[in-house]
Amino acid sequence: MRIPLPPVALPAELAELAQEYADGRRDAAEPRNAATVILLRPDADDAPEVYLLRRQTSMAFAGGMCVFPGGGVDPRDHDHTVAWAGPSPAEWAVRLGTTEDVARALVCAAVRETFEESGVLLAGTSADSVIADVTGDDWEADRVALESRAESMTDFLDRRGLVLRTDLLGTWTGWLTPVFEPKRYRTWFFVARLPEGQRTRDVSSESSEVVWLPAAEAADQADGGELAMLPPTYLTCLEIGTIGGLDAVMAASEGRTVEMFMPEVEPLGDGFTLSMPDELRPLVAARRS
Repeated sequence: MRIPLPPVALPAELAELAQEYADGRRDAAEPRNAATVILLRPDADDAPEVYLLRRQTSMAFAGGMCVFPGGGVDPRDHDHTVAWAGPSPAEWAVRLGTTEDVARALVCAAVRETFEESGVLLAGTSADSVIADVTGDDWEADRVALESRAESMTDFLDRRGLVLRTDLLGTWTGWLTPVFEPKRYRTWFFVARLPEGQRTRDVSSESSEVVWLPAAEAADQADGGELAMLPPTYLTCLEIGTIGGLDAVMAASEGRTVEMFMPEVEPLGDGFTLSMPDELRPLVAARRS
C-alpha cells in the first residue's frame, strides 16, 4: 500500500472536515498519551539503522504501516516508583514538556513497549549494567505477561530486582494526531541504542514482520512506495538519516526538549495539505527538488 508522503494534497472533503473542527462545529477526540522508541544500531559504516515493525493490516490504527516500537501508556505505568538510573523524573518532565508523573509513566511505557515489541529490555541489575540476554523462556513468559497486561511494568521490574535504565533513552520529538482523526495519540518519540549483547526478535503480536534498515534507506523505500509509513515515521527516518553516525544521533538527542507538534491544514497550490515542523521542511524540499 502506497501512502503519499509530505507534502501531499488533501482531499477536499478532508480539508472541509478539518475546517469544521477549527470552527468549533465538531469536537475533537481526546488524545491518549503514548511513547515510541526509535531503536538504533550502527551498520558497517556506522550509519544509524532503525528497527521497524509492519503493523498487522487488521489493526484499527495504522494497519499495514511500518512503525517504531511503541504504544499507549498503561495506567499502571504510573503505579509506583521503581529503581531508576539516569535523569530523574523531574528532569524528564523538563525534557518531555510535561508533568513529573506523566514523564515517569512515559519513560516506563517506552521501556515496556520496546520489550513487548522487540524483545529488547533497557534495564539492568544495577545503575551501570544492562541485562545481556533476555531470550530465555522465563523472560519470554514475562514479555507475554506484559503484552497481555497480566502484569504491570512496575511490578515486573520490582519482582526481577531491576533498575530502569532511563539513561539509555534520548529525547527526540513529539507528534499529536490531527483533530479530525477519530482515534488520536499524543506521542513522545525517544531514541535508544541497541544494548550490547541483546538482539531484537520478531515477537510482537501486533506486527506481521520486522526489519532493520539504515534510516536513510528506509526513507528512500518509503519514497519509492516499497514501505508504507505515516508522515511522523517517514520524517523521523529522513532526519536521522541526515545527521551522521549513530554517536552523532545519540548526541543530538541529549539537548532536545519536546514541543508537541500537531499537523494542521495549510495551503498547497490551489488546494490544501497538512503542515510539518518547520525545521524539517528543508529536508523534504531537498528530496522533492
